Amino acid sequence: MNERNCLIWLNSIQGVGYMTIERLSHYFGSWENLWNASSKDIYHIPNMRKNIADKLLETRNVDYIEKYKEKLLSKNVKCTMIKDKEYPNILKGIKDPPHLLYMKGDIVEEDEKALAIIGSRKCSSYGKNIAYKFAKELASYGITVVSGMAYGVDSAAHRGALDGGGRTIAVLGCGVDICYPKSNANLMREITDKGSVISEYPLETKPTPGNFPRRNRIISGLSKGVLVVEASLKSGTLITVDYALEQGKDVFAIPGNINCSVSKGTNKLIKEGAKPVTCIEDILEEFDIESKKTEYDNSHMDLSNSEKSVLEIIEKKQPIHIDLIGSMLHIDAATLNGLVTILEIKDLVEQLPGKIIILK
Repeated sequence: MNERNCLIWLNSIQGVGYMTIERLSHYFGSWENLWNASSKDIYHIPNMRKNIADKLLETRNVDYIEKYKEKLLSKNVKCTMIKDKEYPNILKGIKDPPHLLYMKGDIVEEDEKALAIIGSRKCSSYGKNIAYKFAKELASYGITVVSGMAYGVDSAAHRGALDGGGRTIAVLGCGVDICYPKSNANLMREITDKGSVISEYPLETKPTPGNFPRRNRIISGLSKGVLVVEASLKSGTLITVDYALEQGKDVFAIPGNINCSVSKGTNKLIKEGAKPVTCIEDILEEFDIESKKTEYDNSHMDLSNSEKSVLEIIEKKQPIHIDLIGSMLHIDAATLNGLVTILEIKDLVEQLPGKIIILK
C-alpha cells in the first residue's frame, strides 16, 4: 500500500488526527507494515483507544479507500499531501504541518505572499470596516488574505480581498464539504472560485469547538504575518497569535478604543511588542513593497482652510470617526458634515458605515 492511499485512509477516519498518524508511522516504521499488521498488533499499539483500533481494522481495505476517493471527486475536492507540488511551500516549514490538505479551489505560487487577517466574531462595525478596508488594499498589492471564514472580522477580510480583485484562502475547522457558518454559503463559493477553501479535517467533519484552535496553526502557517483587528483578552484569536510567534511570523495589531472589550486583546498585544498598524504602509514595509500612494499636497488643491484642516486630520488618523474629527477641530456636527460631504464630492475621502472616514 503506497503512502498516499494510506494517508487518505487514516485521515478519513474520525478521531485519527495528526498525532495519531505520527504515532502509527513511528511505531510501524512503514505504511506497508501498518497495512499488513495483524489485528493483534493493531490492538497492542501503545495508548491506542480500542474504538480507534476497531475503526482501523474495519476500514482497512482497498474498496473503502477507493469509495472515499470517489466521494472526494464527486464533491470536487482535491487532496494533497506534503510531498506534492500543490502543497503550499510556506506551510511545510511549520512545526507540525498537516499530512494531508483537503482543498476546494487552488493554491498558487502567488499565495506564498500572504497575510492573515483575524479577529473577533462579535466585532464592532469599526472592526468590520477596518478588516474589509485593509484586505481590499492588500489585494491591490497582490497580497493574498488568509482567514477562517467565521462571522465578523474573518468574513469582512475575505469579502474585502474579493472586492479588491485579489485572492483569499479560508481555513476551516470542519470538512470542506461543510459551510460554516451556513450564512456564508455565497462567500464560500466566491472564495473557491478566486482562491481556496482548505482543511486538514476529512469530509463530513462537523465544526466542533475543539477543531478550531488546532486549525489556527494553519492560518498563521500559510502567512508571512498576522494582523489582529479586534480581540478580547480571552479571544480564540490570540491562539493564532501564539502559533504565529512560535512560527516566527510578524504580528500586527490595530489599536482600539481602550473602553471597548474587543480592543483589549489588541491593545495588550501592542504593549507586548506587536507592531501597531494605522495604515497599509505599516504592513507593506514589512513585505518590502513600496506604497503606490503619495502624500496629499494640500497647498495646490482648490480647498478652503477648513477643508484642508479636516483632510489633514483624516490623513494622519484614518480610519477615524467623524465625531472625533469634530472634537479635535472644535467644529459643530452640521458644519463638519458639510465639509466631509464636499471632500467626498471632490473624491478625496470616503465615508464607511458607522461614520468612519478614510482617504479615497
